[in-house]
Amino acid sequence: VQLQASGGGSVQAGDSLRLSCAASGRTFSSYAMGWFRQAPGKEREFVSAVRWSDGSTYYADSMKGRFTISRSYAKNTVYLQMNSLKPEDTAVYYCAAGGRLGSTPVSYDSWGQGTQVTVSS
Repeated sequence: VQLQASGGGSVQAGDSLRLSCAASGRTFSSYAMGWFRQAPGKEREFVSAVRWSDGSTYYADSMKGRFTISRSYAKNTVYLQMNSLKPEDTAVYYCAAGGRLGSTPVSYDSWGQGTQVTVSS
């Protein structure tokens, strides 16, 4: 599976962004798609995930209420809508595909290249 993430940018605190992750290749072999983020000097952090088949979603507790994950089965694309952004949301955001709906990187075996999100106060 090849993943192409896009939609990052530089915004002000309180703004919104929508990230996209387009999947190609053997997408039928992927059970779930996830978003992770990594800030400088920190470990990769789980954000959210969605199951391809029925759209079931899974969020990190700290992301609930501000972030919404969704998927377009027809477009093989997963979206992450991020609202009320904070400076601490600044990170490189990665999308991933894998065989389990999980919150750890080991649940995913294909990764996109990452898209930078910068939130200034």
